[in-house]
Amino acid sequence: MPLALLALAVGAFGLGTTEFVMMGLLPDVADDLHISIPTAGHLVSAYALGVVIGAPLLAALTARMPRRTVLISLMALFVAGNALSALAPGYDWLLAARFLSGLPHGAFFGVGAVVATGLVAPERKARSVSLMFMGLTIANIAGVPVATLMGQHLGWRATFLGVSLIGVAAMAAVHFLIHPAHTPAPTTGLRGELSALRSLPVWLALATTVVGFGALFSAYSYITPMLTESAGYGEGTVTLLLALFGVGATIGNLVGGRLADHAMRGTLFGGLASMVAVLLLFPVLMRAEWSAALAVVLNLANAGGAWIGGVALAAGFGVTSPAVAGAALAVLGLGVASVAYAVDRRQTVPPAAHVRVVASHVPETAEPVRS
Repeated sequence: MPLALLALAVGAFGLGTTEFVMMGLLPDVADDLHISIPTAGHLVSAYALGVVIGAPLLAALTARMPRRTVLISLMALFVAGNALSALAPGYDWLLAARFLSGLPHGAFFGVGAVVATGLVAPERKARSVSLMFMGLTIANIAGVPVATLMGQHLGWRATFLGVSLIGVAAMAAVHFLIHPAHTPAPTTGLRGELSALRSLPVWLALATTVVGFGALFSAYSYITPMLTESAGYGEGTVTLLLALFGVGATIGNLVGGRLADHAMRGTLFGGLASMVAVLLLFPVLMRAEWSAALAVVLNLANAGGAWIGGVALAAGFGVTSPAVAGAALAVLGLGVASVAYAVDRRQTVPPAAHVRVVASHVPETAEPVRS
């Protein structure tokens, strides 16, 4: 695998750290800003909303730019958003800064996936994307726990300043490790790429992505209060448990990348079915410390998931209710994936559908090509 994938992984590490660290800092931010935990959960949704809006917007603005330049520019925007988060004087300003921080997220992974798959042989495309995303999962092992610990001892503002420095390192890595010859400007233009949206299978793939990640974040957005109020863990132990989530995610990412190169559809259905099972078991597993730790390891559009989880929590259904809401979303994801499978059997995806699909955290379901 090319060394250039390391640069993409560094960027993914920074993006994963700033996205997931809010889950660990939720009680600290809520106490400092004098807001409730469900209200603080909107900070997760604000970041995710930035991802949703930023992905197509920035894809349009950078459609003709060399991809290496795009990646560096996106990380510069990431640095600015996190620096402003650290300096935010109040909740409203922090909400806006988190939105800004999320803008480059989806576009970086979308462009990065195209760059990654263009560096390897066709039979290793899924694996190359999984290696880029390994930066995201390692963020849960190292980045999020360290950043959470920093926030608990130095204040949550120090955490976002530290994340800004990771973004600077990612910019340097992209500049020095990715050769300009490997990232030329696309020749198809925005109109050519948007032509893929005329394909129903592409829309069904995106819908599966949105619902699937919504299921995950419905539970994970509120993992800290689950662990402290239901399982009985102290706040200082939560950082280690967040690392366990990263261990499970990293293993799943590496195994999933290999499996997807052999059977993409089977890997998708297996992952969603596993998510349903794990999330339905969450309320039971969160009753004891040992089983809660196991649940965190097994836990395979963030905005919707965090919002739905917050609604369940605010309605008084219990601290573990976001996990049940997530399981319902995962079942819906299985339904959408089944419809997509049925449609795919009846029609062939048009050639335009393998353009880059800029989506949050998710490798392209259609095979990308180098422009």
